[in-house]
Amino acid sequence: MERILEVRRFFAHLVTANAGIPPGSELEAAFASTPREQFVGPPPWKVFTAVGYIETTSGDPTFLYQDVVVSLGTPAPLNNGQPTLHAHCIHTLGVKKGDQVVHVGAGSGYYTTILSKLVGDTGRVDAYEIEPELAQRASANLAVFSHVRVHCRSGATEPLPACDVIYVNAGATEPIAAWLDALHPGGRLLFPLTPAAGAGAMLLITKHDDEPYPARFLMQVQFVPCVGARIDSTANKLAKAFRNRNWDKVKSLYRNNSPDRSCWCSGEGWWLSTN
Repeated sequence: MERILEVRRFFAHLVTANAGIPPGSELEAAFASTPREQFVGPPPWKVFTAVGYIETTSGDPTFLYQDVVVSLGTPAPLNNGQPTLHAHCIHTLGVKKGDQVVHVGAGSGYYTTILSKLVGDTGRVDAYEIEPELAQRASANLAVFSHVRVHCRSGATEPLPACDVIYVNAGATEPIAAWLDALHPGGRLLFPLTPAAGAGAMLLITKHDDEPYPARFLMQVQFVPCVGARIDSTANKLAKAFRNRNWDKVKSLYRNNSPDRSCWCSGEGWWLSTN
């Protein structure tokens, strides 16, 4: 047990350092105290690589404490995502004690657990997972947290609770109104904006009282589709926009149907601007 605890502490330090986070952070402590093996099903575990999944050679949990994507053990190819990516995203969202957080695409609850530890007992986390098996596993894994609720449905439809942070772990073709409307002023939405095929990018939006809202992309990513948050025609427009390779120039979001020349991409009732 002491060996696993030591490995987990190093893993936590490694992934947060790779994400550019100074040592000794609350996020590092949350990773260090969360047993990844509890969330990814029974061994042998399947680790995602460029040539597909490869299986671990035993049930030694140390295999899981690397910066790798691991199958959740479901018939559908659903994964526990790359720790460094999630560490960077959660750190960028600035989750703190007392925050009210919505987590969309919670899977079996690993990163929901991280969020739950960051907000503490004075905060709240509402986790949404549409796959019944995973929602059931998440409920069991998160039962120790009285301030967490797991909802077995899409997190892309209303009603959603008013909140400070929305963290989405499934690909959407737009910043849907349900997410933006649920945010308090100053609230942050981070989600994968993804095209019909290929990589999209994590888009961070901060809600203001007035438009436009500050918006910027963090990094390119690929995620499974978010049920209820995809429109085929917009996905095709996004594919063209990402091919232009200027996604890093996006600076703001407008919630109207009147894009100007600074428009990077638009959908029904929204557009992203490079100004």
